[in-house]
This record gives sequence, structure tokens and C-alpha cells, in this order.
Amino acid sequence: MATESPFRADVLRGKAALVTGGGSGICFEIAAQLARHGAHVAIMGRRREVLDKAVAALRSEGLRAVGFQGDVRNQKDAARVLASTVEHFGKLDILVNGAAGNFLASPEDLTPKGFRTVLEIDTVGTYTMCYEALKYLKKGGPGRGPSTGGLIINISATLHYTASWYQIHVSAAKAGVDSITRTLALEWGTDYEIRVNGIAPGPIGGTPGLRKLAPDEMGKGKREMMPLFKLGETRDIAMAALYLASDAGKYVNGTTLVVDGGLWLSHPRHIPKEEVKELSKVIEKKVRASGVGVPSSKL
Repeated sequence: MATESPFRADVLRGKAALVTGGGSGICFEIAAQLARHGAHVAIMGRRREVLDKAVAALRSEGLRAVGFQGDVRNQKDAARVLASTVEHFGKLDILVNGAAGNFLASPEDLTPKGFRTVLEIDTVGTYTMCYEALKYLKKGGPGRGPSTGGLIINISATLHYTASWYQIHVSAAKAGVDSITRTLALEWGTDYEIRVNGIAPGPIGGTPGLRKLAPDEMGKGKREMMPLFKLGETRDIAMAALYLASDAGKYVNGTTLVVDGGLWLSHPRHIPKEEVKELSKVIEKKVRASGVGVPSSKL
């Protein structure tokens, strides 16, 4: 049984959205939830069979959806898909940049070509889509009023907030995505009334990303490091996107919303909780015995 949404079913009525990478995983759920809440949705991806399956799934729910094949690394593809979306729906209100590439690799085993490929998809692809979408999202664009701009949501990560093992390529790519988010929020928010925000998901169960980066074989010992002791769901990320796309998020600009249950804050617990009090008592006795840090009136 589907979980009831905290948003009204028509909260995005009349909106038109394009979601890159929307054929599977997190971005498919984002596309689905945008459509279930009233938006007309286009999804973009490289594999036609994946696109067709995703569009069929959405249409089977009675949702208005269309798929366009294309590669975000190719500027002509980006321009064509955006133009096709606007031709199909009459306008574009929401662009979700979710196309991404990832795999585990230690730096010494990651070739510059492999490093570059991820940056081209995640960082350059995100910028290319934003660049080509400007004419449609800016105030006064096709189907838009003279004072109302659209919204860009860039899907990011938390890997680069500190450092992550075997993820140097994605850490660099997503750091660039976050910079794009902030800079465009400043410049395009000022000049064109376009809001630009990001979402940084944590580990989301049942997704291609999790299967690549955290297969079951390496799951032992990880759960105790997660503050909420569970994986996220694709719906968690989609609800964050709905918040940003709805009037509830209309004053949010330049922010990357972390949706990871607090995982990026986690550190191994070096001392078990039950030992802390006893250890503190031992240390206090040692300090008192040495006289260091004890008030003179106590000596």
C-alpha cells in the first residue's frame, strides 16, 4: 500500500518538468512523484529501453509523461531534449539534473579518462543542461510570466564534505555541482528569478547506485555507523524535491538539502558508551592523585 503524501495531490498542477537520469532509481521516483502531484513530466536518458519502460510505468498510473533519448554530455542532445520538452508541454518550470556516473576505484587504479568521464557526466552535464535550459526557465520565457522564473534541482552527494574512500572522481564531480548550484542561484536568481537548489542523498535502498557502491558483500559492520540505523528510500529524496518545487520552498535558493539521515556526520564509536563513565572515573582519580587541575582548597 502506497504511503500517503504530505503534499496535496495538485500541489504542482500545471507545472512542466524535465528529469535527467529519470529512467531508474532515485530520479525515476522524483519524476513519478512530480507527476503524481500534478506536473507533466519528461525524462531524459541514454538507453531507449529504460526510457520506454519508465514512461510506460508512469502512464499506467494515468500520469502525463514522455521520454526523450539523449546524453547530457552532448550539448546538441541537451538542446534538442529541452526544446522537445517545451514543444510537448508548452513550457518548462522544473529541471532536475540527476544523470550521473559512479563506480568504486582507488586513485592509483583510476585512469584520467575514467576520472574525466564522471566529471563530464555529473559536472559538465549538469552545467550543459542548465545552460541550455536558461531560455526556457528565465522570467518571460516561453509560457512564463514577466516576473516568474523556474527552478533547477541538482542531485549531488555528501562525499566531498570530508573525504570518501574510492570516490575521488565523484567527490570532485559533486563538489563542482554544488559550486554550480550556489553560483547560478546567485546570478540567475538575481537576473532571471530562477531558483537553483540541490539535494544530496545518502545511501538509498534498492537503487543502482547502492548496488554498485555498497553491495551486500560489504554490508557487515556498516549499520552501527548510521545514526538512524536504516537506509533511505527513493521516496525520501522525491519528497525533498517536491518541497523545493512547491510553494513551501519558494524562498529557498542556493541550498543543497542533505537527505541522508545524518550519515555524513558519522564516525566510528571508538569507546563503547557503557565504558565512558568508568573511564571518566579512572581519569578523575588519576588527576586528583597528581594534583593537576584540582582546586587548591581541596588539597
